[in-house]
Amino acid sequence: MNEILMIIGMTLVTIAVRYPVLVLVGKIPLPPAVVRALKFVPTAVLTAIITPAVLYPRSSQIELGITNEYLIAAVLSSLVAWRTRNVLVTIVVGMASLLAWRWLMSVL
Repeated sequence: MNEILMIIGMTLVTIAVRYPVLVLVGKIPLPPAVVRALKFVPTAVLTAIITPAVLYPRSSQIELGITNEYLIAAVLSSLVAWRTRNVLVTIVVGMASLLAWRWLMSVL
């Protein structure tokens, strides 16, 4: 029962924080500079989430060597994304390169 009350409370707090902003944005026209800047928000958020996981995979020390399979996969995925602009191909290449690099490092 406590879990259900906690979920309901978190839902209400989330709605209370976000709803007024969404209502205001719907009624007030945003300047073109703000609309252009908002297009970069998903990329910035995704980068902020992924970068620490790639650079600090096992500890609080940065790992930039070839033993960091996440870094190798991220670099390859970034190159594929840049050249193809295809999300599915980027995901497949990223996962395949991660698994292949892990296998290669276990064999060596």
